[in-house]
Amino acid sequence: MNESSSKGERTSQAILDAAYSLFIEQGFHATSMRQIAQEAGIALSGIYNHFSSKEQIFDQILLERHPYHQVLEILQSTSGDTIEAFMLNAARTIVAELGRRPDFLKLAFIELSEFKGVHVSRLYQTILPQVIPLLERFWSTRSQLRNLPPRLSCSLLLVCSSPIT
Repeated sequence: MNESSSKGERTSQAILDAAYSLFIEQGFHATSMRQIAQEAGIALSGIYNHFSSKEQIFDQILLERHPYHQVLEILQSTSGDTIEAFMLNAARTIVAELGRRPDFLKLAFIELSEFKGVHVSRLYQTILPQVIPLLERFWSTRSQLRNLPPRLSCSLLLVCSSPIT
């Protein structure tokens, strides 16, 4: 957070940072609002000036810090003249990044195990528009590929590039 941020923005960020650390360490359900407040250095009642619930805090963390942000960035910068070369290079880079950031998988695992994937549809809606340019990158070589419906192509790319699989 930069110095021009308001006190409220800095407090919200402190809450999110504290909650993220605790969720990754303990899981969502094992983390209390009291622990988040203590870790953020504020009174418990202060959290409610910024967030209505622990679930709202998790929602914000998931949207801001889900691994798809890094995965998409990797995919967008991955080289490869063919889809095979692209997927191989992307897979290597993603696996290396996940090795450096085990918290990525932990966050995704919390969403899947503790929330039963309830946020996946909202994440999918956010991710899909960003994936389409990746598909367009290889659209000109489609004659070399099996003809697949566009929705299936998008789904396959998401599944193949997702660290959650």
